Amino acid sequence: MRIAILTTGGDAPGMNAAIRAVVRRALSFDWEVWGIERGFQGMFEDDFHRMEHGAVSGIINHGGTILKTLRCPGFREEEFRRECYRKLKQRQIEGLVVIGGDGSLSAGRAISLETGIPISFVPASIDNDIAGTDETIGFDTAINTALDAIDKIRDTATSHERVFLIEVMGREKGFLALAVGLAAGAEIILVPEIPFRTEEVLAQFLEGRKKGKRSMIAVVAEGAAEVSTLAKEIQAGYPGEVRYSILGYVQRGGAPSARSRRLAFLFGARAVEALAEGKGAVFVGLEANKVVARNLLDTCEKKELDQESFRLAHILAA
Repeated sequence: MRIAILTTGGDAPGMNAAIRAVVRRALSFDWEVWGIERGFQGMFEDDFHRMEHGAVSGIINHGGTILKTLRCPGFREEEFRRECYRKLKQRQIEGLVVIGGDGSLSAGRAISLETGIPISFVPASIDNDIAGTDETIGFDTAINTALDAIDKIRDTATSHERVFLIEVMGREKGFLALAVGLAAGAEIILVPEIPFRTEEVLAQFLEGRKKGKRSMIAVVAEGAAEVSTLAKEIQAGYPGEVRYSILGYVQRGGAPSARSRRLAFLFGARAVEALAEGKGAVFVGLEANKVVARNLLDTCEKKELDQESFRLAHILAA
């Protein structure tokens, strides 16, 4: 069998470990493995190369992806997709492993429906916003990266008796903000899913000050508010100093954690095994701490924020 592998959308720590798992597991079946550079754009441009054991040596401790990744709006166009499919046919690709986020999942469904080529999708995203899996590759690493930064910021916040608003990634979902905020003991967590008013946030800070707190932390998902504007608005009514910090792309990089690597190994190997079993369209995910392979076309539900964890974070930070 001849398969291809690509990484698409935003990068996530552990993608390289997943690539390694896919390549090594496929080679154990004596299959041919072809890597596609820069996701669907590379597929369109016929940027394929053969991958053997040595191609994935020494990569598991590196963040990012050796296959590179590129957001590809062109894939929404029918003619663009047809050209991609022509390239797969010319290369005699009999199975495809797609590693990526929510947009990549939609693309994988389209390929399956329009070509019938067997697809295995491996969820990798620091946002953990993909329905069908309890956790995505890279999420744990991003939590720990953000947590390390917030712990350092809390040191200076305590020294200067300041309030800090810290922006983490999450344009549409607050899974990362909630996990980081809970782990960091943040006094306030703001996420896109739960509306808030600036007056309510200010009131929470003032209440904390009445209890004797002089330094406090708010973790803000980027899609919840413009953190610089919010800091100015809070400063207008708060008697102490208010600062903000945007963690930015540091959350995407760095060596993957042991948990992110383990998920990558398990997901990547299972993706290949599903192809070997003759499954046509598979979503590999984690459910109740077990790796499962579900029908790719059945994973259309939206993933919801854990409201109980959100309430618990608020209670513990009081």
